Amino acid sequence: MDLSPLYELNGDVVTLHVHVAPGAGRSAVVGRHGDALKVRVAAPPVGGRANDAARSLLAETFDLKDKQVELTSGETSRSKRFKLSKVDVEDFERRLHLLVAPENRPRPT
Repeated sequence: MDLSPLYELNGDVVTLHVHVAPGAGRSAVVGRHGDALKVRVAAPPVGGRANDAARSLLAETFDLKDKQVELTSGETSRSKRFKLSKVDVEDFERRLHLLVAPENRPRPT
């Protein structure tokens, strides 16, 4: 499975393409949306709350500190880019693969 469209690498910095769906029942990474990682966040898209929730979810998902995750574009769009700093690239790629693998996606309830 080719994951390269989802992110760009520059040393230990990853720029991750993310599609955010705000106002969900719960926050979760739910797979792939085209060339982006799809995340749902419970926070509404008001006052940057959904952006903050997405940033926190990505930090938790990739075992990073909140300050290592920064929104770099798409502040008012569902299509966003987040910069992940000081990343263990092998661990990041392993986690990303697990998140988008079809057999690991949550089933609709």
